[in-house]
Amino acid sequence: MTKIYPNASSSSSDEGKIDPVVLTVWKKSLLLNCEGFTVFDPHGNLVYRVDNYMAATKGHIILMDASGATLLTIRRKRLSLGDTWLIFDGETVEDPRFTVRKNVSLLNSRCLAHVFQKKSVPLYQIEGSYSRRCCAVYDEKRRRVAEIRPKEAAVTGVAFGKDVFRMEVQPGFDTKVAMGMVILLDQMYASGRFI
Repeated sequence: MTKIYPNASSSSSDEGKIDPVVLTVWKKSLLLNCEGFTVFDPHGNLVYRVDNYMAATKGHIILMDASGATLLTIRRKRLSLGDTWLIFDGETVEDPRFTVRKNVSLLNSRCLAHVFQKKSVPLYQIEGSYSRRCCAVYDEKRRRVAEIRPKEAAVTGVAFGKDVFRMEVQPGFDTKVAMGMVILLDQMYASGRFI
């Protein structure tokens, strides 16, 4: 059986260079009758999970670590124009860490969403195509801090489809925040939302 998690990376050839974190994201819950995500590290260890029950409150998603502890709470902003979401640390729902707005402008068609942190100027911009699992997160200086791409099998001829993809996170950017952005892209752009 083909493994969906990435192969363990070899040591970097450049001395002192820190490699990006590569995670495998599987759009499947480990629990029966649930929808969500399961995220593995390069060694096949469970890192993050999202398990949403069908009867769950709409617009409320929790990102957990492998043991089930809440890392981020993601909520749809009520009474807002457009598709706006709030990302909170842990289980708190006060003082959001980030506000994410779906891009509705036709001028920048590559932009999917803007990420704000207590100011009106976007801190991050998400560009690409979520339907093709080919997106990147850029900071305010246009540096790519995270990226998702289709998962490539180590064995040729094996296709994983759109439910398994890789997420590459640059050093200094929080992997749980990157995963939170993936969850939101899925909510904003996937046809079968799980909320």
